[in-house]
Amino acid sequence: MSKIWFQHYSIEEINIFFNKYLSGLLEIQATEIDDNTITATMPVTDKVKQPHGILHGGASVVLAESLGSIASNLVVDPDKYRGVGLEVNANHIRPVSSGIITAKCSAIHIGRSTHIWEIKMYDRFNKLNCISRLTVAIVPK
Repeated sequence: MSKIWFQHYSIEEINIFFNKYLSGLLEIQATEIDDNTITATMPVTDKVKQPHGILHGGASVVLAESLGSIASNLVVDPDKYRGVGLEVNANHIRPVSSGIITAKCSAIHIGRSTHIWEIKMYDRFNKLNCISRLTVAIVPK
């Protein structure tokens, strides 16, 4: 499979987007990009936990949607199109109470008007704790 990104993007460029908005509040950071995937992390701090002391499922969804949305926007010509979330789901497999969550995003489908991404999240022991699927609508600017 050939490289899916519209152009070369550095981790620093990607983190400019992550440092803004909700993803910045949750300290989501891109850590790696290769030809077909993008990886990000999120620390499991009190601000992303539910009252029982474990990672809030909504925080996992924010990580998934943030990462997948960025990925879609790295695929399209940014002068002509933008990707916006259309649907997101998540299966929470294992609780996480501390450490860092690492999310790896890969394309399932890259079409003209929609993209579908799979985002797998792992705890600090590299155990799968959540799997999410995000559909992104590609709309003209």
